[in-house]
Amino acid sequence: MGNGIDAASSGSQWGRGARYITPMSDDQKYHYHVIRRAIEEIDAAEAPLSLDALAARMSMSPAHFQRVFTQWVGVSPKRYQQYLALDHARTLLRDRFTTLETADAVGLSGSSRLHDLFLTWEAMSPGAYANGGKGLTIRWGWFDSPFGLALVMATDRGICGLGFAEETGAEPTMADLRSRWPNATFVEDPVALQPMVDAAFGADNGAPVQLALIGAPFQLKVWEALLSIPSGHVTTYSEIAHAIGHPKAVRAVGTAVGRNPISWLIPCHRAVRKSGGLGGYHWGLPVKRAILARETAVLDAAS
Repeated sequence: MGNGIDAASSGSQWGRGARYITPMSDDQKYHYHVIRRAIEEIDAAEAPLSLDALAARMSMSPAHFQRVFTQWVGVSPKRYQQYLALDHARTLLRDRFTTLETADAVGLSGSSRLHDLFLTWEAMSPGAYANGGKGLTIRWGWFDSPFGLALVMATDRGICGLGFAEETGAEPTMADLRSRWPNATFVEDPVALQPMVDAAFGADNGAPVQLALIGAPFQLKVWEALLSIPSGHVTTYSEIAHAIGHPKAVRAVGTAVGRNPISWLIPCHRAVRKSGGLGGYHWGLPVKRAILARETAVLDAAS
């Protein structure tokens, strides 16, 4: 079928699907929900909260709360609270702003060290995008991730789609990613994707992650520029526009960043406004804040 459900998956709905794999432990898979609640409590507070106060607001013991944070990111809740602050993006712009070099940002293929993972990517021909993915077989599955429920899609060349559903919902996330390549054949096959997902989220440390970038030529330039931003650092939409040779196309860059189909691995969360505002995030701002906070904490803990 050119744009329908493969026979192997026709018995399941397009939401979570019949086969739902949970590669992480029970403790790990609810960490994002804890972080999401912490963001709400921190934003609602008039002043920074102590460990005891924050734990109490979340109906958790201080010891349990401390353990969740330490397992998830390796720093104390007190320290992590600084990374979740609304002005964290401004701090990153001041201390860890990355200037992109055009020579590194554009090109048909390349590699970069991100998230302690070795990523390689291949930009597919413009025709694959123009014809809506016709002729492509895209396998998909739902997985637990450090940032909640994640939908992962891949061709035989690598991961082509990764979206987070905790803020947007499973059905809209599926519809969103499928709409990128409406003429492709979609096959539910989480077993085949499991090794890629393990590598993408660090369960298989050291394994390379192959990405298949499917987009319009301008989008590909923007996404490749994003791939050059180091973990724990940020850049601006205007900086990306300069890096790809279109300094006046800041709005178009913002649109392309928002249309990035491979969240987390192509780090659109590292693009912020020149003013220090977070800007938008396709899968919800709480997810963007949690990702930036986690990356900063990991980098600080390693330095």
